[in-house]
Amino acid sequence: MDPNYELSRAVIAALKTAPDVTRFTGTRIFDRVPADPKPAFPYISMGPSDSLPDDADCIDGEEISIQIDCWSQGAGEAFGSAEVKKLAGAVKRSFHDAGLGLADNALLSLHHRATRIMREPDGITNHAALSFTAFVEIG
Repeated sequence: MDPNYELSRAVIAALKTAPDVTRFTGTRIFDRVPADPKPAFPYISMGPSDSLPDDADCIDGEEISIQIDCWSQGAGEAFGSAEVKKLAGAVKRSFHDAGLGLADNALLSLHHRATRIMREPDGITNHAALSFTAFVEIG
């Protein structure tokens, strides 16, 4: 199985079982956000990913960068950036140095690289983009 695909599936599955994350989102964690019906805020979606060969002696590997996007909109903490920052923190804690089990490949490491907090052009939607780097040995 493609390591990038397998890692993305494992990340989504892990987020859906992380209590600190689901207390914000419930089951609203998507690879691609459905257009109709549009989910209620807050929710999480997978952003872009890329992979680069990272081979060593006798080991086929990939360095995979993934982005996890958190979205918030509404009143109270959701009006400012507090809710999206708290959700991003929960995601970060869930995956920083996490040992996700992959069936066909071996996840050697998964590290948080950066979090960007921004307001979307509509002026009301808050967005956190978390980037992670994984090293995977291809099975």
